[in-house]
Amino acid sequence: MYVRSAKYYDALYRALGKDYAAEAARVAEIVDARKRSPGRTLLDAGCGTGMHVRHLRERFDCEGLDLDRNLLEIARERNPGITFHQADMISFNLGKRYDAIVSLFSSIGYLPNAARLEQTLATFVRHLQPGGVIVVEPWIRPEDWADGTVNALYVDEPELKVARMSVSRRDMKTSILNFHYMVASRDGIRTFTEAHRLTLFSEQEYRGAFSRAGLFVEYAETGLTAGRGLYVAYSHPQ
Repeated sequence: MYVRSAKYYDALYRALGKDYAAEAARVAEIVDARKRSPGRTLLDAGCGTGMHVRHLRERFDCEGLDLDRNLLEIARERNPGITFHQADMISFNLGKRYDAIVSLFSSIGYLPNAARLEQTLATFVRHLQPGGVIVVEPWIRPEDWADGTVNALYVDEPELKVARMSVSRRDMKTSILNFHYMVASRDGIRTFTEAHRLTLFSEQEYRGAFSRAGLFVEYAETGLTAGRGLYVAYSHPQ
């Protein structure tokens, strides 16, 4: 998916002002407050370019997992000594368990349907230590989706200019973001498009999937991204 845009990914979110350090601190606070397992291992599922891992590694023994090879190349270069796995979060099998599993920046939205959401959470549980914690940042809910929203994001750095534009639309339960890029660097100016399809899971679908995975779940309205919140799940009553 990120064959052409991976190299601009971090620049785009720097321009947006995304504060990975603050987000990682919030996640660490939640994990420390909820987990009962004694260890400090953490898996970031859907880790992208490893920006959250860059900060979470100060508090945990981290590993990352992502399906996209291009993003993982950046994550490995950014985080020497950290293990990153190329795998699908739906059905990965790493042969080990973690004290915390996190899936941030709405990576969970890339799952195609509720059945795959349930399968993913079952996979997370198989990799979770007894007393461990799962933190999931959801994508937008169906009732909060605004069809036809015009979005633009700009990078204005000395050696790089990027414009990324899209008009949001919806096909049943799928949100569709067709990103149009114009990139200027010393190599010249290029344009390309990139399609992203994210499922608009409902509150009931999230809670049902957590429940069927054998998890207790809380929803925190104050999350990392405005309007998305966080699901915090564990296998033991608090």
